[in-house]
Amino acid sequence: MPPAPSRPVRTRPLARPRLSSIALVAVLAGAGLTACAPDGPAPEDAAEALAAGMASGDLTGVTFDGLEVADATAHRTAVLEPLADATLDVSVGTVTLGDDDTATADLVYAWDLGGTPWTYTTSADLALVEDTWHVTWEPDILLPGLVLGDRLQITRTPAERGDILGADDVALVTDSPVTRIGIDKTRIDAAGWDAAARALAALVGIDVETYAANVAAAGEQAYVEAITLRPEAENDWEAITASPGALLIEDTLPLAPTREFAAAILGRAGDATAEIVEESDGAVVAGDLVGTSGLQRQYDDQLRGTPGLLVEILGSDGAVRETAFEQAPVDGEPLRTTLDLDLQTDAEGILAGTTVPAAIVAIRPSTGAVLVSAGSPGSDGLSTATVGMYAPGSTFKVVSSLALLRAGVTPETIVQCPATTVVDGRTFTNFPDYPLDHLGDIPLSDAVAQSCNTAFINASETVTQAELTDAAASLGIGLAAQPGPSVFTGVVPSGSTGTEHAASMIGQGKVQASPLTMAGVAASVAHGETVRPTFLAQEVEDGESSDLPTVAKTPLTADEAAQLQTLMRGVVTDGGAAFLQDLPGEVAAKTGTAQYGDGSTNHVWMIAISGDLAVAVFVETGEYGSTTAGPLLEQFLVDAG
Repeated sequence: MPPAPSRPVRTRPLARPRLSSIALVAVLAGAGLTACAPDGPAPEDAAEALAAGMASGDLTGVTFDGLEVADATAHRTAVLEPLADATLDVSVGTVTLGDDDTATADLVYAWDLGGTPWTYTTSADLALVEDTWHVTWEPDILLPGLVLGDRLQITRTPAERGDILGADDVALVTDSPVTRIGIDKTRIDAAGWDAAARALAALVGIDVETYAANVAAAGEQAYVEAITLRPEAENDWEAITASPGALLIEDTLPLAPTREFAAAILGRAGDATAEIVEESDGAVVAGDLVGTSGLQRQYDDQLRGTPGLLVEILGSDGAVRETAFEQAPVDGEPLRTTLDLDLQTDAEGILAGTTVPAAIVAIRPSTGAVLVSAGSPGSDGLSTATVGMYAPGSTFKVVSSLALLRAGVTPETIVQCPATTVVDGRTFTNFPDYPLDHLGDIPLSDAVAQSCNTAFINASETVTQAELTDAAASLGIGLAAQPGPSVFTGVVPSGSTGTEHAASMIGQGKVQASPLTMAGVAASVAHGETVRPTFLAQEVEDGESSDLPTVAKTPLTADEAAQLQTLMRGVVTDGGAAFLQDLPGEVAAKTGTAQYGDGSTNHVWMIAISGDLAVAVFVETGEYGSTTAGPLLEQFLVDAG
C-alpha cells in the first residue's frame, strides 16, 4: 500500500495558546535485508545525515527503508508544525551495532522554544542493504512515545504581570476589570458592517473613519476592537450593548487608580506591537501583554515575567494522550516606586483646572524619594514635571546665592540693587512690581527675599560662570539621573560670559531646568547635602550610561545649606512668599519668573521646603511665581499637612 499523499503545511508562530490540527502522514513499510562485506560503510555516517535532516527538514541525504524521502519529510513537517518557529539542533548520540548488519542510533534533540530549552533523545533503527544504510521510519523517531495518528498541541501560558507599587508598597498599577468593545462581523450581514462600525465609533468617542476602515479591512469572521474602557467610564453602556454587531468582552488589564494617575511616569500596558515583538528576540509574540510606555515599558522584562509552555501529544481522537514537555510560567516581579498615592492624587486634582503645561513635584529630602510627579491637562501627556526644559528664573537665585557664599559674601553683605543695571550694553531690570523701598544698598538676604534682579546681575562680577556651574551641581543640577524614568536634570553652561553670564545669575540666559530639577535644589538645601531624586524604592540598574557626573565637584556643606535655608525662610517672613506665613512649621521658599518668547509672557515658578518635604510648582505661562504658582503651592502644602 503506497504512502498517503502529503498536504501543504501552513506555518504559524510558536506563540499564542491554540490547538494544532495537523494530520500525520501514516504509511510506514518494511523491507528485506541483505548481508554486505565487513568493510562496508559505517552506520555513523547515515546517523549523521539523519540528524542533519531532522534538524533542517531536508532529508534528501537519507535513504529510508521502504519509504520515499518526500513522505518522511511530510511526516516530519506535519508532526513538528507547531514548533515551526522554534530553533532545533539534532546531534547523534550512541550508535550501537547489532547482528545481521543492523544498528541503532540515538538522536539527541535540543529545542530552543523562544528562550525555553527542551531536550530529549529518540532512537532510529538502521539496516545495511546493498552497501547502503537504510533508516526505518517510525513516529517515535520524532518524539518519544509518538505513535501513528498522533499530533502535537502547544499552549503558551502567560505569566502574571507584576504590580507597580508606590510608597509603603501600596499598589499603583494592578490587574483591574475592563470591558473590550468591538464589532463581531459574524453578528451582522456584510452590508451592515460599515454602518455598524460608524455607529459604535460614535458611541464610544473614537475616530469614525479610522474605525470603519479597520472593520472593512478585517476578515469576514473577525472581531475588531474599538476601545477598552474601565467600568466607571462615563458612556451610554445600554446604547453600546444594543449597537448592531457590538460585542463586549470582560477582561483585566494592569491599571492605575485613574487613567490620568501619574500616566506620563507609569506608562501603560497593552498588546505587543510589531516593533516590540521584533525587538524582543523571541521573548514576546503577537498578542502578549507588554508595557508600551513609561515605567511599564522600561521595566517590562521584570514586570512581564516568563511565560510557560506546555507541549502535549494528542491521539487520533483529539484527546490529550500525554504531556511531552511542560515548563510553568514564572510570574513577573513588582516594581517598587516612591510615588505617594494620596499626594499624587491631590497634586493632580490641584492642577486639574490648569489649561497650560504645569507641574507639581514633591521630594522627601531625607531620602531623595520622589513622592509626586504631577502634570496638568495642558501638558497633553508630556511629563512636564520631569523632562520639561525651562529657564528657572529667580528660583535659581538659590544657586547664585551659594556661589556668592563660596566667594565670601554673607547674608548680611551689602549688595547694590538699582532699578536698572547695564552689562555689555544690555539693560537689566527688576520685575515690574518690585517694591521701591527695597532699592539701593541692601543686604543679600533682602535681595533674595525681594528677588532683586539687578543685585544679582551686579554681583556677577564676584563669581565666574564656572563657579556658578559648580554651585549648581552641588545642588543637583546637571548630575546624572538615578535609574528610573527619563528625566532632565538641568544645564548650566560653564562657558557663558558677558550678558549671558549675567543672565545666568537670575536663572535665564542658557540656564535650563525641569520642575524635578528645582525640587531637587530645594531638597538639597533642606537635607544639607546634594540630593539626586529617585523614583525607585528598589536598586535597579537600567543599563543606560550617562556622560554626566554622579557627584558634584564641590560637595554641599551643612553650613552652606543652613545659610540657604535662612535666605529662603526670609522669602516667607519678609518677601514675596509672605502668603505662606500662616502654614505650620518654618516654611522656606523662593519665587521665580522667567520671560520667554518676545518677553511679554512668563514662565512662573515656586519652590519650597516644609519639614521633610521639598516642592516645586511650575506653570508655563502665568503672571508671577507668587500669584500664579503660589496658590497651587499653598494648596498642596495645606493638603499635605
